Amino acid sequence: MPPPLVMLQTRFHPFLLALSIGLVAALFCEWINTPLPWMIGPLFATAAARMGGTPLACPVHVREAGQWAIGAALGLYFTPAVVRVLASYSGYIVLGVLFALVLGASCGWLLHKLSGVDRTTAFFAMAVGGASEMANQGERHGAKVDRVAASHSLRIMMVVAIIPFLFKFQDIRGLDTFVPGARVVHYGGLLVLIGLTVLGALLFKRMKSPNAFVLGPLAITIALTASGINLSALPEWMVHLGQLFIGISLGTRFTPEFLHTAPRYLVSVGFCTLVAMAVAAAFAFGLANISGIHPATAILATSPGGIAEMSLTAKNLQLGVPIVTAFHVTRLAALVISIGPLFRLGQRLKNRHG
Repeated sequence: MPPPLVMLQTRFHPFLLALSIGLVAALFCEWINTPLPWMIGPLFATAAARMGGTPLACPVHVREAGQWAIGAALGLYFTPAVVRVLASYSGYIVLGVLFALVLGASCGWLLHKLSGVDRTTAFFAMAVGGASEMANQGERHGAKVDRVAASHSLRIMMVVAIIPFLFKFQDIRGLDTFVPGARVVHYGGLLVLIGLTVLGALLFKRMKSPNAFVLGPLAITIALTASGINLSALPEWMVHLGQLFIGISLGTRFTPEFLHTAPRYLVSVGFCTLVAMAVAAAFAFGLANISGIHPATAILATSPGGIAEMSLTAKNLQLGVPIVTAFHVTRLAALVISIGPLFRLGQRLKNRHG
């Protein structure tokens, strides 16, 4: 039996290697001034290395630590004034949720037609929600879990790759009127904030909430900030570390087998994702026109990306962080609650009409 130290090194070596690759990639991307360097660099570097056969891993607690940092940082934007503004947008947020449900179902139909994959797998593969939640829901209803997970991984990678770079290429930035309630780091307050938000994350996890380590800290910081309690800002290095952790957690999903996952299926997923992004952008321009929301903010708010990725892009470009966050959080909650009943309703209608 090998010594305990050797066993420990063997166990953590894939993670430490992933962390090292991600850190180097983040610093390189920051040096060449890419958008979201601390997430995009680690994501693409670890994905490339992982698909090339390098043994990399990201423990679930590391991913959760990254999600915690992002959730806590985003919640600091929800000052009393911001909450009042968001209340006036509630109708548009509901409209965005309904659009996301229709978009996912439509792209699921398109994926079925293009790839030949069964309807159940296609439905959950293109639903605009978190990968783990949609994979779990799909498994309950008989979908091919590996195909669902591969689809969501590819979708998130494409959205993260395309939208921030397009915005940077077009030099799209905002002058955000929404600023965090706490803008200075107070280390005493920071320790209290960390303690409360970690408790919130653990509570949400115990309640089996999706994205518990984003939504738990987000809920706690929103409650504090909206009440005018500003304990502390998060240090920038902590936010960078959170992005790094999320980047490597996404990148290490891309195993060597991913490239061999039915090439026709992956190409079809890629095409459907591009269609979804184009349709969502068209919807966003219409939404911006009737609501007065900045068009770029509306694109981030309605895009088929994840909470962390799109909210971080908004933060990086000063484009309505609370609006983007509110749209995505509401969409995620509605999707997790309704996706199962919607699927069963669709099955009943299909059986009724033959």
